[in-house]
Amino acid sequence: MKIKKGDTVQIISGKDKNKTGKVLRSFPSTEQVLVENVNLRKKHQKPKKGGQKGQIIEKTYPVHISNVALVDPKTKKKTKVGKKLVNGKFVRVSKKSGTLLN
Repeated sequence: MKIKKGDTVQIISGKDKNKTGKVLRSFPSTEQVLVENVNLRKKHQKPKKGGQKGQIIEKTYPVHISNVALVDPKTKKKTKVGKKLVNGKFVRVSKKSGTLLN
């Protein structure tokens, strides 16, 4: 997976199109990422204790990686990710500006 935790991404399709946010967590097995303040849904929560009231909380749900694009840290525009061999290790590189992403 080319998108990792801590990357800044832009949503390219869906109800949150053109929103940007930081990746909080990635799920490689399902090819999804959790982006802050994107794909929010309201969840009804039951009271946990006797005297407590139920509440409605907003929760962030994962987005498929095909619906997000990485934002280049240099140009602040969406870009594709490439690989480059540096000191015997492959590192992620921005296709637009050529900056290292790791």
